[in-house]
Amino acid sequence: MLAWYRRHQRPLPWRKTRDPYAILVSEIMLQQTQVARVEEYWTRFLGRYPTVEDLAAASADAVYESWSGLGYYARARNLHGTAQRIVRDHDGVVPRDPQALRTLPGIGRYTAAAVASIAFGADVGTVDTNISRVLGRVFRVRGAAKSSRRMRRVWSLAHALVPKGRAGDWNQALMDLGAIVCTARAPRCPTCPVRGACASRDRYAPSKPAS
Repeated sequence: MLAWYRRHQRPLPWRKTRDPYAILVSEIMLQQTQVARVEEYWTRFLGRYPTVEDLAAASADAVYESWSGLGYYARARNLHGTAQRIVRDHDGVVPRDPQALRTLPGIGRYTAAAVASIAFGADVGTVDTNISRVLGRVFRVRGAAKSSRRMRRVWSLAHALVPKGRAGDWNQALMDLGAIVCTARAPRCPTCPVRGACASRDRYAPSKPAS
């Protein structure tokens, strides 16, 4: 997986920085918004608010204006509140611990684990829609897509599979595998780096023509 990721990872701008604040902004923007749309907004937003202190000091109206067109404006409110909390309660330093991150506005289990692993190298797995689909197929996890029982199993697998010291790359590799190869409607199984271990590979194999 990691070798595949080195060769095929998507060239996303937030992968070129180690700034936890910039990574946090990207993850909040990516909630319910497609990657291609976020790329443009992320760059412009950070141009206006390059540090967490800049964002915390901005007015709510200014933040909403910068967010205009991205949708789901509760995210803008939560991000603004998170920046103010980081400045007020954490001396302007984004928390490293996933549990501490989850105490901030608008940051749930996925976002906290993604930021902790990508920005700080914390050995934690995470689960977004792509990762849920990949792990669900590879291990043939039963149940409705968002059922609590299935999600518990997928999160357990996500944590168990993380290679020590490589969680950030590993989580992003799974995200990219789901976005590029193990897609929802037409998975490209012949090009999948884990096809040999996938319990669902026969289900998605191309049908042979009738003789």
